[in-house]
Amino acid sequence: MRILVTGARGFLGRGIAERLMERGEQVAVLVRSSDDALARRGAEMVLTDLGDRDRVMAACAGRDLVYHVAAKAGIWGPREEYFRSNVEGARNILDGCRKHRVPRLVYTSSPSVTFDGGDAVNANESLPYPSRFENDYCLTKATAEREILEAGRKREVATCAIRPHLIWGPGDPHLIPRVVAAARAGRLMQVGDGRNLVDITYVDNAVDAHLQAGDALSLDSPLNGQPYFISQGEPVALWPWINGLLEKLGVAPIKKQISMAAARRIGAVLEGAYRLLGLKSEPRMTRFLAAQLGTSHYYDISAARRDFGYAPRVASDEGMDRLIAWLKASR
Repeated sequence: MRILVTGARGFLGRGIAERLMERGEQVAVLVRSSDDALARRGAEMVLTDLGDRDRVMAACAGRDLVYHVAAKAGIWGPREEYFRSNVEGARNILDGCRKHRVPRLVYTSSPSVTFDGGDAVNANESLPYPSRFENDYCLTKATAEREILEAGRKREVATCAIRPHLIWGPGDPHLIPRVVAAARAGRLMQVGDGRNLVDITYVDNAVDAHLQAGDALSLDSPLNGQPYFISQGEPVALWPWINGLLEKLGVAPIKKQISMAAARRIGAVLEGAYRLLGLKSEPRMTRFLAAQLGTSHYYDISAARRDFGYAPRVASDEGMDRLIAWLKASR
């Protein structure tokens, strides 16, 4: 197949592009700067920004399938940057698929599009979008997801949204290295009583879900116009899991603790101060981060199992062993 992958320089996007090339597909990657490793493996480089409407739409021409993975992530930054990348970029991809009659579009979304600051306990895809979003990342990802899924329901393009939760594993440039660095520096503090359950997703399993969905997707399939939660299928107690990771790396466990209410108050104060002073760096605490660290949020993945055969291929223990080996080798 002739497949376009956006965001292939990122953790998940690279995994998707590499797996597709291993399968023998003709892969093009839409990235802002060239990637020699992907080019050597045979990927076609499409160098552009998601906000460049004409070039993004042109990149969709002749494709059998598009994986739209690229997005501006994070929990802090100028609103206009989130809208340009996450909303306008998604619209450019979607309009490119419409114009060039691309039959299938798989969108990488996030459970954050449903997050309202409270617990989500074994929630399924009937969970609605909140009336108020916790930050611009959640808002813009939800806006893009709605529009892409609506195009599928209108039978303009076959679409689905994959919502992997907390992707981790070897090669992770952000989540786990940031947690470990914060713990080493004594900046990490447990939020809440430590009993909150949270879903995690090993990176190879997130890649599997995207490829399985892409293979099964069509206008007449049950996937069309639908979102899917993806995880290991077994939530972890967040803070014991983090301390277990730190122990394996020889880092002292987290002992400092703060209530979620206090953490959210601190987050609100810091957010206000940073906006008032025009600071561009990310506050050490925000209301969203406090809620993510202190609440339970895990999801029922039975719809993905039913509609495209998703099952976590790499167990959490095996994934942890691979992660620890990579972290130790990267020192």
